[in-house]
Order: sequence, then C-alpha cells, then structure tokens
Amino acid sequence: MTIKKAVLLPAIIFIAVIGVSLLPSSAEEGMYPVSSLAAIASELRAKGLAIAPEEIFAPDRPSLIFAIVSVGATGSFVSPEGLFVTNHHVAFSSIQAASTTEHDYLANGFLARTRGDEIQAKGMTARITETFKDVSAEVLSAVKPGMPLAERTKAIEKRMREIVAAAEKANPGKRAEVSEMFIGRSYFLFIYTNLRDIRLVYAPPRSIGNFGGEVDNWMWPRHTGDFTFLRAYVGPDGAPADYSAKNVPFKPKRFLKIDPAGVAEGDFVFLLGYPGRTYRHYTASYLDYEEAVRMPYVVDWYGRQIAMMEKRGEGDAALALKLSSRIKGPANTMKNYQGKLKGMKKLGLVERRRAEERELQKYIEGEAARRAKYGAVLAGIDKVYAEQRKRAEGEMVLDYLRTSVNMVGWAFTAWEAAAERAKPDLERESAYMDRNWNQTKQRAGMGQRNYDAVVDKQMLAELMERALMLGEGSRIGAVERIFAGMGDAAGARDARPEHRKMIVERWVEEAYAKSNLNDEKALAELLGKAAPEMKAAVEALAEKDLLVGLAKAMYPEVAAMRERQKERTGALAPLYALLGEVKEAWQGKNFIPDANNTLRLTYGHIKGYAPADAVYYKPFTTLAGVVEKTTGEDPFDTPAKIGELWKARDFGKFASKAAGGDVPTCMLYDADTTGGNSGSPVLNARGELVGINFDRTFEATINDYTWNADYSRSIAVDMRYVLWVTQKFGGASWLLEELGIR
Repeated sequence: MTIKKAVLLPAIIFIAVIGVSLLPSSAEEGMYPVSSLAAIASELRAKGLAIAPEEIFAPDRPSLIFAIVSVGATGSFVSPEGLFVTNHHVAFSSIQAASTTEHDYLANGFLARTRGDEIQAKGMTARITETFKDVSAEVLSAVKPGMPLAERTKAIEKRMREIVAAAEKANPGKRAEVSEMFIGRSYFLFIYTNLRDIRLVYAPPRSIGNFGGEVDNWMWPRHTGDFTFLRAYVGPDGAPADYSAKNVPFKPKRFLKIDPAGVAEGDFVFLLGYPGRTYRHYTASYLDYEEAVRMPYVVDWYGRQIAMMEKRGEGDAALALKLSSRIKGPANTMKNYQGKLKGMKKLGLVERRRAEERELQKYIEGEAARRAKYGAVLAGIDKVYAEQRKRAEGEMVLDYLRTSVNMVGWAFTAWEAAAERAKPDLERESAYMDRNWNQTKQRAGMGQRNYDAVVDKQMLAELMERALMLGEGSRIGAVERIFAGMGDAAGARDARPEHRKMIVERWVEEAYAKSNLNDEKALAELLGKAAPEMKAAVEALAEKDLLVGLAKAMYPEVAAMRERQKERTGALAPLYALLGEVKEAWQGKNFIPDANNTLRLTYGHIKGYAPADAVYYKPFTTLAGVVEKTTGEDPFDTPAKIGELWKARDFGKFASKAAGGDVPTCMLYDADTTGGNSGSPVLNARGELVGINFDRTFEATINDYTWNADYSRSIAVDMRYVLWVTQKFGGASWLLEELGIR
C-alpha cells in the first residue's frame, strides 16, 4: 500500500467528506474540528469573532492552530523561542519527577533564571497538528462481507496501522495517527510534529498552582493559579530530538500574543485544544451501563486507592511526595465521575435518551425501507451492552490488577512484551510496536519512581479479594488457581472476611519477597532484551517469581477479554454507523463528531450561572478571594508573600477596574469543553491569549454526555493572574519580556 504525503485539505472539503454541516445545534454547544470554520464562519462573526476565520485555520499560512500543542492535554506557544504554557496539573507528574526532598519543586515551585537552568520535564512530549487527510474509504475497504465480528475489528485496526506506517515513511520524523471521527463510518489520518525534549521553565508552588486542592476541584468559585511555563527544544538541525545539552529552542510557526487587559463579562471567547472523549451520540443502554455499573465501580475503587495512599503518606514528606502523582489522577477522575453521576440522575438522562429512542424507532417503523435497513439497530446495540454488563466486574478487576498494581503491571508488561515483540510489527498490540516501544519502557521506568511496596501490596490484596468474590462466569482463573493451590478457592470465598484477608495477604507477602521487578535497573535490563532472549528470561522468571507467574496465568485471560472487546466493537461499529445515518435523517441535520483527542475549536462568552434556587455565580474571582480563603493549612496555605503583595495593593498593570481595582484570578465561560481541554488557551475576539482553561464546574462534568446552556460552564485561570504571579511573586520579569509584556 502506498500513501501520498498527507496534505491540508480546504475546510469545505473536510466538511463534505465526513458528512457534517457542523452548524451549532444550540447556543454555543460544539467541539468543532478546526477545519470546519468555513461552515461556521458567519456564526462566529455574529457571536463576536473579530478576526478572519482563516487566521485561526488556513492550509496556506501560519495560522493559530500551529501555536497549539498536545501534551497529554493542551498547551500553547507564547514566544518565538519555544516557550509554551499549560496547566500546573498537566505538568504535575513532570514537576514531581524532578523533585526531591531537598529540592521539592511541587511544594516550593521552580524557576529557571537562565536557559541553562531549565530542567527536563520527564515523560512529557509536545505534539503539533501539521496535516490531515480523509482515509475512510481505505480503512473500511479492509472489511469484507461475512467477517466474524472480532476479525472485522482486527482488520480495521491492521489497516489503520498500515496507513500510519506508510504515512510515517512518507513523512520522515513525523508522527501519524488515524482517528475515528464517527463510529464505523469516518476515519482521518493526522500527521504530527512530535517534540521530545521538553523542559521546565517556571512552575509556581503547589499552594498556588493547586490552591484549593480536591476541596475546590470541579467547583466554583475558584482561585487557582493553575499554570506552568515550559520550553520545547529540538536538535541543532531543527528536527525533533531526545533530551540533549546540545539542543536548541524550537521555533514555532506561530505563537500567541497575550492581552494583559483581559476580558470582561459578556465578551466573546474561543478555545483551541485537544478534548479527550465525549459520548453524545451513544445510546441509552450505554449511558445506563455507565451510570449503573462502570462509574460507580470506578468511584469506589479509586476512593479506596486514594485512602490507602493518603494514609500511607501521613507524617512522611518524602513518601507523600512520591505518592502525590499517583493520587492526583484517581482523585480528579473520582470527583469528575461523582459529578457526572449526580448530573445524570438529576437530569434523568438515561430515560430522556430512551424516550428519544422510542420516538426514533417510531420514525424508523414509519416506512418499509427504513424499517428494513434500521429496524433492528437499537435492539442490536442494546444486546451488546447487556452482554457487556454480565462480565463487567470481572473485566474491571482483571484490568485493575494490571493498571493499579505496579508490580503486576511490570510483570505483565514483561510477559506480554516477550510475546508481542516476537510478532511482525503491524500485528502487535500498540504499546509493543517499534514506534511506541521506547515510550512503553520509559513509562515503566517513570512508574518505578512512584513505587511504594506497602501501598502496592495493599492494592493487590484488595483486588485479589474482589476477584475471589466474583460470581460464576466472571471469575479470574489465574487468581482461582493460586488459592486452589493454597487449599481451596471456594473455601477462601466462603471464609470470614478477616480469614480471607489473611489468606490473601500471606500470598502477597510471599510474592513480593520473591520478586525484584521493583528494581529499576533489573526491569530496564529485562525490557531491553531482544524478543527471543526476553522470552527465555521471563519464562525462567515465571518459575520462581510469583508475580511473573501471575502475569503468565493472566495473559490468556486478558487476550480473551480483548477478543470479546473486539467482538463488541465489531458488532457496535456498523450499528452505530447506521444509527448516525437514520438520526440525521430523522432530525434533519448533521452532527458534530464526538471529541476524540484531535484538535478542536469551541466558543462562547464570559458568563456566570445559577446552579441553584436564589444562587448566582459571577464570572470572575479576584486575588481578594485568595486571601479570604487562605487558612494557612493545606489546601488553602497561600504563601505569605501573596498576602503581603495584596495588602500593599502591589498589582502592577494587572489590576482590573471591573474587579474593583483587584487582580482577576479565574473566570467562567459557556464554551463547550471536556477532559483534554485542560491547558487550552482561552482567546479573545482578536485571537489573543486571555486565560488558560483548567476545569469545568461540578454541574458541567456531565458535558461528556450532554451539554446545556444553563449549567455548562468551564473555568480558566485569568492571564492577568498568571502574569502577576510570574512577575510579582516569582520575580521573573524577564519571562514577561519574552512574552512581549513590557
């Protein structure tokens, strides 16, 4: 297969090929592929955009999209010297990885006074969208009539890998990805520049960057200085390169100018970024599965993990620092899911979607041709999710054994790598392909730095207890066989909880005593072997290392689970493709594709909201609110210097008359965002940077499933606060000069 170098398509062609008009369905709802601006240009101008849409995106000029980077979430270039800004919480793990008890950059912040002082942001890369191309026909040509469901999924996955491999060969040094835009019917190839040398420049202390912590997370009013400056470097030849002292700052095609005057209530704003996943085109049966099964389980398990780690870190600063990164992700997800569950119940979202589907079914039944083509679609989708529910708990426990427990995760990675690396590259699981293998090994190494044996054992013990209590048909054979070998798995299940716990903990202690996978050098050496040698090494380990033995026993079960998941995908993809067709015909409009980690635009206005009766939230907070909230104890332990500057009214040029002469800290707006939009630049009508998106309100956590003009609000740190903290608190006036702020 050959693929020509991907080219930027004119916006109107993009719209035609993915089959969407992309016109707003209501108010400011919509995460639009940026290439759709031709279709919404008049709407944007009517709402307040003051620049030509071509300034945001055009195939033949250095438009604003080239200032936007994907860093796991989003960031934006703000100088011609590769300086970019994102959220403190996005850079959190890199700041933590660089920290020690002697130099705790999380607690005390970090400032590089010269380029030579900038330190590596380990684990972070920055990806810039360069080009895209519709490859739907090529992807779907892999599907043959009568294919078994799992084989259909595998054929599509293989074709996507072939397209990516050919694209990367045609675009040396670039990174390619094929993204599904609409389930089962639309696929696009994206070409990215992937910058691998990222360095920390300025991160405020955690008491500013994470002010309010989990208490304020997903809430309003907020007073969080959630920002960090980093710099991207490349090799002396200008090509992406790994970290090296010889590298030079990256020169972006475009960087954002900052408006230090900020915005006011009612002003038009828009965001560019990489929103993660939304599920607005999914059925009631999927939403019901999320509300009744998956999200409650995740909330419970993440809550247990957080409790274990927080208790373990009490009174030990070094240990608390080590575990901080492992806590932050689950804590963020847990509160997000709690908000979603509350919102789904409050809105009666599942029943509303069911009612909509009943009306859709009536429309389908109203014509013979429609009935023949679409009549069984909804029932078919319902059947797949019903089957998924039956196995849900067992599959989640099997997943969490690998993803929550470090030692089991490393053992499984080693065992699976030995099997996968022996296959032809395009037939491997993604993590073990040549293009991803170094990153997989680096991720394992990063995990070693956050490892704590006590916590890891507790997590494994609880998951094994949960596995023992699974019902018939969901049980994990690898766990069953362990306890059958110790006596009787059924007996362990029937034992008193304290006795069962003792049996499990005895095995866990023995397993950890016999394993050295927590040795970073030993793990790196194992994963660094060629496939045949790695296979021999892990097979030998499995004879004496109980955790590698567990991974060996789990491997066929994980493979079987993946096969079931591929069957589900193979069943759902054509059904969802048909569902999309008939819904568009029924509603007389086309849809915006769900967010999928590709570059999108969303817009709205600076706007407050009323979350409850007799309550109205204004759209700005101020520095006075930071001082007011400060208690001197975590998470409201503002540095004393902040209070001193506020009392002295030392606000420089960043005070706002609308804020009573104070410095605005955070703002609200009704643009449509979701996870992945963290770090997205909030731009004014002229395309200038005025804020950095970092959150949604608690009511808006439900945005992944539905959007509402009344309660969907997103939150940004105001650039006036970012600049004030950087200059007045951080003492980094030279950074403001680089940003063009005199």
